[in-house]
Amino acid sequence: MEFMVLRRANQSTERGIQPPALEPGIFLRPSVEAVRLQRRDGEWGELKGPFPPKELIAGFVLLEAASREDIVEQVRWWPLFDSGAVYEIRDAGCPGNCVGFDERGTAAGTIPKRNEALKRYVIFLRSDVYAEANAEPPPEVIDVMNAFNESGVQQGVLLAGEGLKGTDTAARVHYANSRTSVVDGPFTEVKELIAGYWMIQAASLEEAIAWAKTYPYPQPGEITLEIREACERIDRQEFTPEMVKAEERLRAELLEAGLRNAFSKAARGG
Repeated sequence: MEFMVLRRANQSTERGIQPPALEPGIFLRPSVEAVRLQRRDGEWGELKGPFPPKELIAGFVLLEAASREDIVEQVRWWPLFDSGAVYEIRDAGCPGNCVGFDERGTAAGTIPKRNEALKRYVIFLRSDVYAEANAEPPPEVIDVMNAFNESGVQQGVLLAGEGLKGTDTAARVHYANSRTSVVDGPFTEVKELIAGYWMIQAASLEEAIAWAKTYPYPQPGEITLEIREACERIDRQEFTPEMVKAEERLRAELLEAGLRNAFSKAARGG
């Protein structure tokens, strides 16, 4: 199974501070450099950032796992120094027969080619009640999307794309005081959610905006997009040997506590 793990934004990430993470992934520039496109009655409008942190994603990564429980457990063991972080875990894949793609290639076997001279932009499709309900577009609409994706990769524009299922199967892992807690979906604040994304490469934000307006989105009516520039992860020079040792100590304490709870439950016959 494939899951997308989204690191929710906060005031720290909106200042451009990259959080520690064990997994490589896509980190996004603060939303002061972002733009939202809103299609209403067939017309596009633009809204420049910044946007409220609670509505934003700071970064994301796609991961394979055997089950939802497995991916939740993986995320709970990520760096505990990311205090206050919230990681949202979503099932990857969109309703219908649309096909996601990334550096592994498209359904037709076309491999996206990265052009280092161009910037990478992530185009998020903001969620709505239909996306949350996993509404399936007509097959002919999906066929047009798949063909457009394949053409975009062949043209050297598209690098990746994937849909996300509704949050009824999602979870959020909260980090606080060297501990984690898990909250199961669904999540009701729909306007804070993401329904899918595309990653393109372009010379400028203006070029990315122009491309985004041409995509054959499955929704026939109103939609909201958010365009964010991706950036490379910064080496965590401040993740010192002392911090690594402290991290290991915290994990040992968590493991010991988990074992004690398991033995206690077994002794009670639970």
